[in-house]
Amino acid sequence: MAAVLEGIKVIDLSQVAAVPLCARHLADFGADVLHIENPVTGDSFRGYQLSQEVLHAAAPSEFGYNWENYNRNKRSVTVDVAQETGRDIIYRLVEQADVLVTNFRPSELERYRMDYKTLSRQNPRLVWGCVTGYGREGLEKDAPAYDATALWYRSGIAHMLTMPGSVGAAMRPAFGDNIAALVLAYGIMLALFQRERTGVGQEVDVSLLHTGLYQLGFDIAGALVTGLDYADWRAEPPAELVEQARAAMTPIAAFHRSRSNNPLVGAYITSDARVIVIVALQPDRYWGRVCRAIGREDMVDDSRYSTFEGRAEHCGELQQVLTDAFINKTLDEWKVLLAGVPFAAYQSLREAANDPQARANGFFVSCEHPTQGPIDVIASPVKLGESPATYRMPAPEFGQHTEEVLLEYGYDWDDIIRFKEQGVIA
Repeated sequence: MAAVLEGIKVIDLSQVAAVPLCARHLADFGADVLHIENPVTGDSFRGYQLSQEVLHAAAPSEFGYNWENYNRNKRSVTVDVAQETGRDIIYRLVEQADVLVTNFRPSELERYRMDYKTLSRQNPRLVWGCVTGYGREGLEKDAPAYDATALWYRSGIAHMLTMPGSVGAAMRPAFGDNIAALVLAYGIMLALFQRERTGVGQEVDVSLLHTGLYQLGFDIAGALVTGLDYADWRAEPPAELVEQARAAMTPIAAFHRSRSNNPLVGAYITSDARVIVIVALQPDRYWGRVCRAIGREDMVDDSRYSTFEGRAEHCGELQQVLTDAFINKTLDEWKVLLAGVPFAAYQSLREAANDPQARANGFFVSCEHPTQGPIDVIASPVKLGESPATYRMPAPEFGQHTEEVLLEYGYDWDDIIRFKEQGVIA
């Protein structure tokens, strides 16, 4: 028997985790996946495992098991999309492709002309899928993001897993990326199915923040409807436990930082007692920005700190510099100063449910409930450009549609009465 997706051609124009894993899922079921890599640097994920070994977050091995895990069943093609000729090559591939998936930021999609509007002119049947950090709308659409920042902390997951007096649950690499990969793959399959009916492709939009809100749906749904946060309904902890929790905020940050020799990966405390987490996995790229944000321009070109190795050697010292800096300003102040740096704060349920970026991208949907009136619910994390998910009806009452369905399937009222008398139906 032929593989399910045999004959489907996929262009994987992405790096690192979520989108490559989506493409791998398609490849596992027979799709011909071309993984496009920069001809000089390649996919940065090739060296990711080594960087995590340095941070003691991955098992040491000479074999790139994570590269294998996220990119098996693909063919690697090197093309520089920053060059006009490189884009022409991609356009030619697109002419025969069924699917293109990417994790370029919205501004990069426009700059390299890899957006759906452009590519669909080359091939109207193309299914185009994208994972962003915070959605393709809103003020933060181009903000750098990892699953640790956009999904784990900002969506409220870390907040809900951190109990008073606890240092919090340690986030594992690519934990959210793996879920986003499945969400995107699901969206791609929906779009392919729709194309069988219409002959036309469409765009599929997924974000890490939305996926995190979806994963925390049990709690976020309650925050949306009631406006309550976890602290509003849980049993009030003893006073001594509250004091322990306050005292534990510094250990929370220390715990995160103790696992890293990169001062730009870890948690810090703000003046309004908020935990802020920086995850700069490309530290050379962000070192200068962070130094300027904390008012220490003198450290940017300091020979002791100008390389990753130097910062690792002086990690404890630099962590203390950052600790002393962050405690002097509020979270809102740091949000402005750290613009362009991959970071997030532990967000509560109420904050996540009212996150401006989530609202700007339609991660929640307003609807009319027959008994509750207008309520907000969590939108589907898959956003299709031409055939979006809809909210057609509320969750059903028990047995609400039994008679309706039986009549649709050829039974009559005599049958229904008999079924009820026999206890077959309610």
